[in-house]
Amino acid sequence: MFIQPEEILETLGMVHVENLDVRTTTLGISLRDCSHDEIDVCAKRVYDKICQKGERLVEMANKVENKYGIQIVNKRASVTPIAIIGERFGKEEMVKLAQAMDKAAETIGINFIGGYSALVQNGATTGDIALMESIPQALATTERVCSSVNLASTRAGINLDEVNRMARMIKKTAEATAADGSIGCAKLVVFGNAVEDNPFIAGAFHGVSGPDAVINVGISGPGVVRHVMSKYGKDLDIGEVAELIKKTAFKITRMGQLFGSEVSELLGYPFGIVDISLAPTPAIGDSVANILEEMGVERCGTNGTTLALAILNDAVKKGGLMAANHVGGLSGAFIPVSEDQGMIEAVELGALNLDRLEAMTCVCSVGLDMIAIPGDTPASAIAGIIGDELAIGMINSKTTAARLIPVVGKKVGDKVCYGGLLGDAPIMHVNTFSCDKLMQRGGRVPAPVQALKN
Repeated sequence: MFIQPEEILETLGMVHVENLDVRTTTLGISLRDCSHDEIDVCAKRVYDKICQKGERLVEMANKVENKYGIQIVNKRASVTPIAIIGERFGKEEMVKLAQAMDKAAETIGINFIGGYSALVQNGATTGDIALMESIPQALATTERVCSSVNLASTRAGINLDEVNRMARMIKKTAEATAADGSIGCAKLVVFGNAVEDNPFIAGAFHGVSGPDAVINVGISGPGVVRHVMSKYGKDLDIGEVAELIKKTAFKITRMGQLFGSEVSELLGYPFGIVDISLAPTPAIGDSVANILEEMGVERCGTNGTTLALAILNDAVKKGGLMAANHVGGLSGAFIPVSEDQGMIEAVELGALNLDRLEAMTCVCSVGLDMIAIPGDTPASAIAGIIGDELAIGMINSKTTAARLIPVVGKKVGDKVCYGGLLGDAPIMHVNTFSCDKLMQRGGRVPAPVQALKN
């Protein structure tokens, strides 16, 4: 693609002043050729395939970084859902596959690898169940492995039996990693309408319809959007605000297209998509909440917050679509509480609570993300929160998710500190009235009328 020199100069200004970066270059790797009846053979095949395909990922990404002086914050990989590769194995053997993934990720020098995953929206096989039951041990005995489970879709409905199972697994993962602030749950996400080309951890997995290897890029830029809103947006009407954000998203996405194309060419793998999500960090000013406040709400969470987020999300998508050959992944605006300093402050001030966050997920990219809750929250309450998110995604034909962290030993008003991109999470209040009877009904929620599209 042809990039004008002035576009590069403008982007450099965004990098040095406004926290712009390429958030992740994620190498998707198919493991469909790695299955075997013997676990040791299968685990070795998994390790070897990841190392073979990923051995030059960090080197080539660094080469593009150095060429333009712009950081690629994370180099990551995702693989075919492991429940498929390990279908014939039990949960102890599944853990061996997670450990093979972890060892391979260390060998090739990446910080996270996604794909310890299962897709159970239509029902669960013995392999799916083994993987889900193994998640607490797998995440407690690895450092780089991330796990995801798709529990619902617009076409299939919601698998309530597996929602309940995953609520229990979240509790067990919290307990298994209690010594580290229940950090295992920060590497575990449940989805409705999960996409196959998501480059962002913890939900990344390589779709079964994907090629042998592919490069997907996730960009960021909340700080850039906040800066242009602060500088140019004060006296604009709401349509002009949307146009300003759209133009800014176009410029950000052009950088992602450039970087992805070059890394892809250097590795000799096809270039998949650019995910144009605004992904915040704990850095001051690099916050989606602060953008909403620049748009006109006093604090993120007050009346009008969902409206402002809807405008932001739509404008980001429109701008990004014009700037890249293939836009995919999740694309829009993320609202992870612990990873967004503005969100953290809003929670601490009482402006933002779980109910408002749920409303915001109706119009954002994903769902309830990096939400720390009291460690004694019952599994049924966690299942109810997940069910609410899945219902939003199912009815609205969008991806929704929940990454909930019941932090062992913590209560409302406490905080858990993870550092780095995971940030600091205030413990949020969960409604204490019961939903046990509803969740215990089990079964499958029927697909909505929107599913009948043929």
